[in-house]
Amino acid sequence: MPRKNTSHLLELVGCLSLAATILVGSTGCQVSVAGQTLPSPYYLDDDVQYFPAGPEFKLPREAAALRAARAEEKLKGN
Repeated sequence: MPRKNTSHLLELVGCLSLAATILVGSTGCQVSVAGQTLPSPYYLDDDVQYFPAGPEFKLPREAAALRAARAEEKLKGN
């Protein structure tokens, strides 16, 4: 009879350790670094936000308007 109790105990311990391993492996651990949550178990499936580089000079319309205004002032001044 003690042998039967031992085998049931080993079976129970094995099942519990397997369940604990599956639970720990599926949760992942998350750390917040610079506004990012890393690593997440689904980070490879996440969509990447890409913002292409803009023009080096940020105010092209304003510069064109200033050039046009200066050219207009020159024409009125002459």
